[in-house]
Amino acid sequence: MADVANHRTSQNGSEPSTAELVQRATEQVSRLVRDELALARAELTQKGKHAGIGIGLFGGGGALALYGLGALVAAVILLLALVMPAWLAALIVAVALFLMAGILALVGKKQVSQAVPPLPAATVRSVRADVDTVTAAVKDRGRA
Repeated sequence: MADVANHRTSQNGSEPSTAELVQRATEQVSRLVRDELALARAELTQKGKHAGIGIGLFGGGGALALYGLGALVAAVILLLALVMPAWLAALIVAVALFLMAGILALVGKKQVSQAVPPLPAATVRSVRADVDTVTAAVKDRGRA
């Protein structure tokens, strides 16, 4: 917008016309919008890179935690193997893990069933109420 103030005279040496000022303002607004979009794109690209690296590191940490859990399960099996045969210790730990997995799956299934159908019911009711209100207002205005 500083260009408008800097170009006080038009091409013929007199004060710029309103059309020229509007044209300059339009060009400057267009340039400003393009520059802002380029800045936003660069910023989002940078943030996307950081997010990608963070997600990768988080995934790596999760994988290592999974290996740690496996080692812990092996330790429990070895601990039980001190008082019973190793195959029985492994079987007991496997059954316990399958029981926990089944319980988690049932709880997860219950949570998923509560999310279906994936319609925003409250929003649908609100929009219907808004439509009814507008319809009633239009009908009332038509009667008046």
